[in-house]
Amino acid sequence: MRTVLLVLSMAAAGCSRTEPTSKRDPATTTKPTQDPAAARKLIDSGAIVLDVRTADEFAAEHLPNATNIPVDKVAEQLAQVDKLAGGDKSKPIVVYCAAGARSAKAKQTLESAGYTRVVNGGGLDDLR
Repeated sequence: MRTVLLVLSMAAAGCSRTEPTSKRDPATTTKPTQDPAAARKLIDSGAIVLDVRTADEFAAEHLPNATNIPVDKVAEQLAQVDKLAGGDKSKPIVVYCAAGARSAKAKQTLESAGYTRVVNGGGLDDLR
């Protein structure tokens, strides 16, 4: 009888409605942010504009004055970014792609390289 009660108690506990608690601190887990409005203002004031889509996507259409550095080449082409920035790592840089995911990755790469004013503009359609 005790065994049956023990099994039923364990089964009931397993069916509890409480959500498991996350071990991650919500303050340290952030979603990649996109800020097309801030990006547009920076572009209008002369920021560096990096299109991190593929060369074919760039050839099909892109923003005026954008430089194409595909996201998988950003780390390899930091010298080109440095040249565009005139050696100033505080110069504003707007990165964009098709939807915002690749530009989030490029933003992270640039910030890891010391660039301090990088904005994820999101996708091309967000910035038109």
